[in-house]
Amino acid sequence: MSNKQPVPVGYLQLIRNNPNFRWLWFGQIISLLGDWFNLIASASLISTLTQSGVALGSLFVVRMLAPFLISPIAGVVADRYNRKLILIVSDVVRGFTVLGFLLVREAEQVWLVYVLTAVQLALSGFYFPARGAILPDIVSEKELGTANALSSATWSVMLAMGAALGGFVAGRWGNYAAFTIDAITFFISASFITQIALQVTHNPAADRTVAAALQEYLNGLRYLGQHRNVLATALHKIGIMLFTGAAFDVIQVRIAEAIFSVGREGSAGLGWLFAFTGIGTGIGPMLVRYFVGDDPRSLRRTIFLGYLICSAGITLVAPMFNFPTILIGTLIRGLGVGLIWVFSTQLLLQMVPGKVLGRVFATEFALMTLGGAAGATTIGLLLDSSLSLTSLLLGMAALLLLPGTLWLVWLRRQEKVESLV
Repeated sequence: MSNKQPVPVGYLQLIRNNPNFRWLWFGQIISLLGDWFNLIASASLISTLTQSGVALGSLFVVRMLAPFLISPIAGVVADRYNRKLILIVSDVVRGFTVLGFLLVREAEQVWLVYVLTAVQLALSGFYFPARGAILPDIVSEKELGTANALSSATWSVMLAMGAALGGFVAGRWGNYAAFTIDAITFFISASFITQIALQVTHNPAADRTVAAALQEYLNGLRYLGQHRNVLATALHKIGIMLFTGAAFDVIQVRIAEAIFSVGREGSAGLGWLFAFTGIGTGIGPMLVRYFVGDDPRSLRRTIFLGYLICSAGITLVAPMFNFPTILIGTLIRGLGVGLIWVFSTQLLLQMVPGKVLGRVFATEFALMTLGGAAGATTIGLLLDSSLSLTSLLLGMAALLLLPGTLWLVWLRRQEKVESLV
């Protein structure tokens, strides 16, 4: 790819002139709306039935661990088969899976929540690498940065809207209404994706054996090992998820239920917390990209700034003075997370060739979910200890500076190398 960056198109221009992206975007909007309904409802259901920090943390562990285990297969599938078909099948099967949550009524049935969550998120392990890898198939090079920023901002906006609406629905009509709506959104999303006219086809390789698939995945890992700049960029999401991702989500549930309870079992308050996270992650990348564009060096530097902002937001939340202060801190944290998330994805889209992009995204997704599982497990255990929420949050803010510092050291080293070329 040329070092000269093409002039990016505008957001409205992309939506208006590219029908393939428009259908993919519509599907993303409706599907993500249901996803956040599901997260709040399942977390609220487990917390209400068990009253256990470990049980609640285990939900987030399952949400992270399932896609991690499936990622080697998912990455090969995304590079070997038609990505449009992968998205449709994943949506439809997830829709039927979510309907199974309606069966959970007693504490003795909580195990079913974990099983169904594992199936749902394993399917998401196929969906997200395919969705990330399909972008270069349906947009031009000059549209790529805009498409990535808009998709990421949509994730954030739907987090805000979906979490707020999900909290309202669960708080008003109960968790089972939220599960039903989530299932319906998957089916609608699949219908939108069927409208995409995909020009690039990924035909199955001649050798379909498990050994051949494993070899393809290992080739993807070898690619990361040979391209250290790609590997360093792909490690950002595991840093985010390990030190503040799923772990912060678990703490938010406890805050909403035990500290500032709003709505039935704190569902409405939890919705507000996720909503402000979504606002932060959506506004940050959209505004900052206006100034830095898609220039790789500017994107890399802004990622470091994202770590500082994220840590500052968590520090503001830690004293828990009042609910409005917590919401502001949550928004600031979300702004920092959004900068790291969106700009690291954009760098990967610019650096990685399409033939291996699915495996790179799958590996990144695997590392991210592994980090999230570790973070959720640790916080789940610590919530049942004598440590206060304030102490946990301050520790989280301090630890988050570790990957930020490592990135800064790497960045300085890379810029010195580039200046010598």
